[in-house]
Amino acid sequence: MKKPVLLVISGPTGSGKTDLSIRLAQQLNCSVVSADSRQVFRELPIGSAAPEVEQLKAVPHFFIGSKSIQEPFNAGMYEQEALQILETLFQENTIQILCGGTGLYIDALIQGMDVLPAANPDIRQELNLVLENQGIGALQQELLLKDPDYYHQADIQNPQRLLRALEIIRSSGKTYSSLRKKTVAERPFETIYLATDLPREELYRNINNRVLSMLEKGWLAEAEALLPCRSLNALQTVGYKELFGYFDNTYSLEQAIELIRQNTRRYAKRQLTWLRSKEQVHWIHPTMDEQEIIRNYVHR
Repeated sequence: MKKPVLLVISGPTGSGKTDLSIRLAQQLNCSVVSADSRQVFRELPIGSAAPEVEQLKAVPHFFIGSKSIQEPFNAGMYEQEALQILETLFQENTIQILCGGTGLYIDALIQGMDVLPAANPDIRQELNLVLENQGIGALQQELLLKDPDYYHQADIQNPQRLLRALEIIRSSGKTYSSLRKKTVAERPFETIYLATDLPREELYRNINNRVLSMLEKGWLAEAEALLPCRSLNALQTVGYKELFGYFDNTYSLEQAIELIRQNTRRYAKRQLTWLRSKEQVHWIHPTMDEQEIIRNYVHR
């Protein structure tokens, strides 16, 4: 019996993958499972650029606003929950869509999580002191020096990712990237991997415009309401950190906006680097006709 198909729609932030996934889901009469580590949190609809209410009504979505920032949630938990959801969805339609730009979540679902060394509390304490006394830049520099491959794939603005990677590097003496993806889990579905591609100038223009659009939708008020929770891992991300800096009078609003744009562009470059390392990825323009995509990639 032919395996069900998981159609992955990835791409850098601002490249149009959300609209494309909804158009395809409507054509295929299927659901969209999100692979975005921030859109999963219900408190961050604007800052995570989550799909709009009308988009969510257009097709069923999963992992959009389904968790609270107060709840623990990670890639391993995502893997298990997403596999259970897909098992049910594949009974309704043997083609389903996975859409998102969080590479760790996508890899966890289609390849499985890696078995990595257990946490070392002494090393973690040392690294936390570095973060506290020297700032995130010191952790970023250490990772760049010791594991440049992972540095160029990771969300280096996320201190928890940096701490975990450096903890493993220091305790094992090996690079974090060399310990990842050693085994690929067997999955009950076939994966077709697409990524949205735009000229660099157009992608950066989209990013710059989207930051302003998010502010017009009330992002400042959303971020200000989250100030008491600013230490949570879910908020250690591009956008909120810069806005918190604005509320702290570290930046003017104009400076915060420019930093958000700059850091989002850098994040998009890292996403592109990660996607280009995947041999199975087919690059497509986000406005490509849905029927052509289905004909060329799904019903081959």
